[in-house]
Amino acid sequence: MSVITRIVDKTGVIGAIVGSFSCAMCFPAAASLGAAIGLGFLSQWEGLFVHWLIPIFAGVALLATLAGWFSHRQWRRTLLGSIGPVLALVGVLGLTHGFLGVGLARGIFYTGLIVMFLASVWDMINPANRRCATDGSETPTQHG
Repeated sequence: MSVITRIVDKTGVIGAIVGSFSCAMCFPAAASLGAAIGLGFLSQWEGLFVHWLIPIFAGVALLATLAGWFSHRQWRRTLLGSIGPVLALVGVLGLTHGFLGVGLARGIFYTGLIVMFLASVWDMINPANRRCATDGSETPTQHG
């Protein structure tokens, strides 16, 4: 994964998490954590965060993960990195557009944030590297 892709991915993850800190009505657990670390002032922009910024940042994280596919070609890493942003998007959009119950939408959203955070930490600890392709390579001959 290139440095730019990794930075964009981390920006998406952090943006989605910080955005959830402002939404006491929608995501009370995240908002209480945000208030505890001094981000309670963000609650005045709750509508902006829920309707626009959280979906945008989750989309950025998803696009960065999918763009990373072209660098490292590791489908398991890409799949695991895509699950979190998709869950966060489904949760926040299900809550704001009402096609999911409040409890279910919150659970899906929190699960998505946790998966995004864990995938981001995993990416920092064990960065992706391009896997060698065997196409066109000669196989060693067997001398018997």
